[in-house]
Amino acid sequence: MEYFATCPTGFEHLLADELRALHTPHVRPLKGQVAFDGTLADAYRVCLWSHLASRVACVLARGNARDADELYACVADVAWEDELAPGERFAIDAQGTNQQLRNTQFVALRAKDAIVDRLLSRTGRRAESDPRLPGLRVLVRVTRERASVAIDLVGNPLFRRGYESTRGGRGRVAPLRPDYAAALLAQGGWRDLCHGDATPTLVVPFTGMGSIAVEGALMALDRAPGLLQPRWAAAHWARHDEASWERLVDEAHARAKAGEERPLSLQLSDLRSGSEAAVRQALHAAGVHRSVSLSPADRLSCDADARALVVADLSWVDAESVADEAGTLEQVVAASQAMPAGTAASVLAHDRILDGLFGAPTAETAVMLGRDEASLVTYALPDEAVGHPVTLAGGQVAHTLVSGSDQFAARLAKVYRQRRKWAQREDVSCYRIYDADLPDYAVSIDLFEGSETPGRWLQIYEYAPPRSVDATLARQRLLDVVAIAPRLLDVRPKATFVRVRTKAKGGSQYADEARHPSATRPGRERGGKPALPVGARLIDEGGLTFEVNFQSRLDCGIFLDHRDTRAMLREMAKETRGSKRFLNLFAYTGTATCYAADGGARHTTTVDLSRPSLEWAQRNMERNGFTGPEHEYVQADVIAWISEQRHTKNRWDLVFCDVPTFSNSSRMRKASFDVQRDHTELLIGVSRLLTANGVCVFSCNLRTFKIDEAALAKAGVVVEDITAQTIPEDFARNPRIHKCYLVRRTPRQD
Repeated sequence: MEYFATCPTGFEHLLADELRALHTPHVRPLKGQVAFDGTLADAYRVCLWSHLASRVACVLARGNARDADELYACVADVAWEDELAPGERFAIDAQGTNQQLRNTQFVALRAKDAIVDRLLSRTGRRAESDPRLPGLRVLVRVTRERASVAIDLVGNPLFRRGYESTRGGRGRVAPLRPDYAAALLAQGGWRDLCHGDATPTLVVPFTGMGSIAVEGALMALDRAPGLLQPRWAAAHWARHDEASWERLVDEAHARAKAGEERPLSLQLSDLRSGSEAAVRQALHAAGVHRSVSLSPADRLSCDADARALVVADLSWVDAESVADEAGTLEQVVAASQAMPAGTAASVLAHDRILDGLFGAPTAETAVMLGRDEASLVTYALPDEAVGHPVTLAGGQVAHTLVSGSDQFAARLAKVYRQRRKWAQREDVSCYRIYDADLPDYAVSIDLFEGSETPGRWLQIYEYAPPRSVDATLARQRLLDVVAIAPRLLDVRPKATFVRVRTKAKGGSQYADEARHPSATRPGRERGGKPALPVGARLIDEGGLTFEVNFQSRLDCGIFLDHRDTRAMLREMAKETRGSKRFLNLFAYTGTATCYAADGGARHTTTVDLSRPSLEWAQRNMERNGFTGPEHEYVQADVIAWISEQRHTKNRWDLVFCDVPTFSNSSRMRKASFDVQRDHTELLIGVSRLLTANGVCVFSCNLRTFKIDEAALAKAGVVVEDITAQTIPEDFARNPRIHKCYLVRRTPRQD
């Protein structure tokens, strides 16, 4: 009889090798499946013992299916009176279309009609279809102008073992489907390692929900994964051979019992909460009764003559979470360090980033994870040190992916020594340390120190590399930065946050609000103080306390390059006479408003289009003791709001206007705002809101910005470039970080 076993795309050759190891006759790998011939017992053996197959089916017929009539005839030619027992319910699983059969639902309907009509005409009984709870499932596959008809012997997919449904804690634990775990083991040659005199040692740096550990244990202890299945569709098939099935099941139980005495070493590690409980529960649910405990990756070990395999699932790492990826690579390196040279490492990942650590792979299999491309990659651990070791302060060693990263480490250490002395002298606790000092390592690194609660955090921004730079190389360099910087700067890896800077497309900060709603409306602590939102920390600057959040947005809530600008605003507020009214436009989190209030501004108006930003600004003000109706917060399109205010009597003595480079939020009245194009109109409008002696501090971060002095002068507006006075020392290497101007109305000529 002819059978086929289906599998995920990319698994075909691994599954074919597995079936050959089960002595399955005439194995032929095809796309998404492996065909084989043999007896019913051969098919049952595959059902019980395959770790990689999704379904096993017996082919009943093949025929033409150019149109609905030919499909009907192909299905009706099967002797369904010999396949479906009386009273048995069935369902059709249809796949594939062609030019005439354009819909799988229609294919399923015509196949069902053929079965029902055949049984009615031959036996006089009507078969019942039940798509929800069928006893038997008929598989109809249309490929171009041909169709195949088969009986599914399995029922629920084989990769649903049952143990993976356990949950070990509420922490962030990554699940991995059992057949993908088995493919990782098969790719690394685990089954061969289990057949020898030495104890097989499975090293798993990230156990996750325990799938890799369970599948490895099942293989090593000779336990058939099919024993975990609660029901089989084959039992509902009229041609089912119960005696043959029972013999194979009894044999599998006997082998499992004998395998309990087999040696096995599970070296497991995972830093994520809930991992240890998850892997223990999964092993227990799979019938593997071995005591396990998770250890830090650098404490995993095996004997020099051990038969070991390192298996790592890196597919869970978010492509945007560079800090997580860097930490993951460190764990893989740590787990690999104590392994004998030549030990294989089998990795599931979305890229070939580990080539920088282990060299070229010995094998690679392309697979799909949902809709994403991924690879099963096997490496032979090198004889020499893994990666490119860089020795840091205190004897720490970072295993980098790129050979030139030692130069970055040396540069960062030197700049940090200088910057730290300056910061201590100036009483600055949050400052920039590095800003693309080496062109190949185009990142900025800012250090933040906590105020009310101790803590040190790093904010790393990567400047998007040009297209001429290889994307993998750029990623490797960024990962090296993330591996080196926290160690050099004495910051915990978990307190390191990485973002990628791209060319502004507008509206990004408002889009972030929708993705991170938890950053807003945090409530209040006892005593009435505003509570900190999820992920927020408190820092000090200039004697004031500010809330920062490295998780909720691209920007953390304070622009360090405007430190001196804010201090200047405070001094200007002190010198302001009259009503002492302050206006903050495009206010973001209101840090400038806090400085102005601290300088004696009696009335402040904070304007921004973003409601979460205004709530953040209000929390900053309240945390510094500035409360009351004299401090107002206005959610509005700034450009439209300025036009409205020109028709009122409201005027301000001091204005701060730090504009975005570009914005196209749907909430704006105009289609978009471009600072180069629109700054003249904006500043003319702002100047009309100034008192007779009022002044506006205007800034933008467009590096190519050129202010149109002539057009402004014609409108009675005078500007003074004060950029040089507002660049802090830690940004002096990059004086184009922002532009800053004083804007006044042209004095009247009496």
